[in-house]
Amino acid sequence: MVYCKFLEWLAEDIPFWDATSELLPENISCKAVVLAKEDGVAACTEEIAYILQRLGLEVAVLKKSGEEFRLGEILLEIKGNMRKVLSAERLVLNILSHTCGIATATRRLVEKVKKISPRTRIAATRKTLPGLRYFEKKAVEAGGGDTHRLSLSDMILIKDNHLKYFKSVKSAVEKAKEKNSFYRKIEVEVSNLNEAIEAAEAGADIVMLDNFTPEEVAETIKVLEEKGLRNRVLIEVSGGVTEENIVEYAKAQPDVISLGILTHSAKAVDLSLEVTGVWK
Repeated sequence: MVYCKFLEWLAEDIPFWDATSELLPENISCKAVVLAKEDGVAACTEEIAYILQRLGLEVAVLKKSGEEFRLGEILLEIKGNMRKVLSAERLVLNILSHTCGIATATRRLVEKVKKISPRTRIAATRKTLPGLRYFEKKAVEAGGGDTHRLSLSDMILIKDNHLKYFKSVKSAVEKAKEKNSFYRKIEVEVSNLNEAIEAAEAGADIVMLDNFTPEEVAETIKVLEEKGLRNRVLIEVSGGVTEENIVEYAKAQPDVISLGILTHSAKAVDLSLEVTGVWK
């Protein structure tokens, strides 16, 4: 799958031929390295290596997904036809800069939260770019985060717009149980304490507290504990969570904190591809 996607993206960049690389003789080979220009966490280096190998290049992975790297360290070593290396250069860097950026941001938040609440997982959302979900979710995983659902098929997540049809949270959960397969979990997005109680009492597996303040999260969890409902459900916090306020949310010890910023706003890590040798 990842190879096919790469070929599609390569075709976008080279619809006919690489006019510049065509200046090189066909039989010229080179050695190149993907070099870190700042610190970060590696992600999807194995996938990129596999893709380049399928293109006929030799690749050594020096930094596996999840491993940290420092300024000046090498992530990949590439050998082979120079035309192929240079034609794939920008696409390789675009993907790795993005995925390493996601992994780096995820690792930073995971470490922050674990100091406050070891039980709390940091998770991504479906706020991914079309065509890039595989890479972006893998990058979150490389950073120590949870992928959350990979697609709409993975589980039932009843959101505010779904609830506009149903008369109540309870009726929505009952319908979900009626239609659902035994292996899928049922999650309900709620907007206030009463809905959270209703979802837990109705038998939802996961209750998502959407756009709650840290104080509201703490109060909701406290009330669920008092009612004997806390251990029946996983509590996910989502919406309005940032790197600046995530510690305040973690203090309430929810099971999951999910953030769209991991995939849609993570700063790319600065990488470069440097040719270090050329031969016939």
